[in-house]
Amino acid sequence: MASRDGDRAVALSRQLARAHEELRRQIREIRTGLGHRRSGDDVLLTHCLAFCNALSSHHEGEDNGMFSQLLRERPDLAATVANLVEDYGLIASILSRVRELADGAAEPRGSTLEAIGRELDGLAAIMESHFRYEERTITEALDGRTPDTGWPDMVFGFGMR
Repeated sequence: MASRDGDRAVALSRQLARAHEELRRQIREIRTGLGHRRSGDDVLLTHCLAFCNALSSHHEGEDNGMFSQLLRERPDLAATVANLVEDYGLIASILSRVRELADGAAEPRGSTLEAIGRELDGLAAIMESHFRYEERTITEALDGRTPDTGWPDMVFGFGMR
């Protein structure tokens, strides 16, 4: 029978996978909405910006909480964490461009939405690669009884709907 701490760690790895799936769902929904532009483009842009904030918050929580704890417990994961943090730079750059495009559109226009769509296509590809790598490498460490020192709220409390 697994220990209570072990059960919690497994639950944390499942929460990580669920958080990633929610972020995948949100970006799919936004990208679909951009492909079927409607008169409510401003609402779509609002959802897009909310998604950008949720993804940024999730990564900040990982960076400031989960990764710090993992590295204390598993210093052998330093290269893995460095790879994941490197992805954050690419992701942050795309999120910044999406925010600039959305903020700069006084009235949503087709070309702005198309540009945002292209940025989101690139973001979705990077996210998928990042999430798969993270789930393959970090999940194993979480299941290895990494202590919960309060970091899960930072990683999973990014305002999923």
